[in-house]
Amino acid sequence: MNLRDKLRGLLVRLYARRVEGHLDHAQVPKHIGVIMDGNRRWAKAAGSTAAQGHRAGADKIEEFLGWCAETDVEVVTLWLLSTDNFDRPKEELVPLLGIIEDVVRSLSADGRWRVHHVGALDLLPPPMQSVLKEAEEATAHIDGILVNVAIGYGGRQEIADAVRSMLLDAQERGTSMEDLADCVDIDMIGRHLYTSDQPDPDLVIRTSGEQRLSGFMLWQTAHSEYYFCEVFWPAFRKVDFLRALRDYAARHRRYGG
Repeated sequence: MNLRDKLRGLLVRLYARRVEGHLDHAQVPKHIGVIMDGNRRWAKAAGSTAAQGHRAGADKIEEFLGWCAETDVEVVTLWLLSTDNFDRPKEELVPLLGIIEDVVRSLSADGRWRVHHVGALDLLPPPMQSVLKEAEEATAHIDGILVNVAIGYGGRQEIADAVRSMLLDAQERGTSMEDLADCVDIDMIGRHLYTSDQPDPDLVIRTSGEQRLSGFMLWQTAHSEYYFCEVFWPAFRKVDFLRALRDYAARHRRYGG
């Protein structure tokens, strides 16, 4: 590392401390959703493979969760694999699935996070299903940040699954379709989502400069604030995180009003 890079790093750290010092913890979002975008583009820019980019992105996760723990965040939803990702070439998808399994195992072994899967479990390979179930069971007692790992997740798929679950539940209770139609409301559908009994995201962060949700938590983000960051996910820094929190705290949330 040359002198210029060292100086730049020092200035960034000093700036991060300044931003953190002015951060009002009372205004910190309780639930943050993260669309971790840009792994492949980061890898291409670095002359690396897609797998190396995904690995670098995976390595960023626990660092990010550590920043969240320092700022009183209670729930984090990490979008690790979308339903659309299953269309990727096998030579990229197979290593990616292995990396994601390693992420889940690491989160489970850390001892600070309570892991919960959100997504269509039946779409995932049996080994990953087992890893997710084991992680949820092993961390169920932990009183730390609830980490939703969105794997095999799609917003439309979630809503479809919620409706299906609601219909099956009504059938088991012997409720007629007419009676069900009379009592269906927003709260009922919410109880059948993957994130049932969780607060909706206050803030959604998307890296890499893309300014769209791509189907991320379509139902839950109706009143969320969004923060779009130009940096690719593997290069996401604490100062970028703190800027997102500062931006969030500066907004006046009107919940559609």
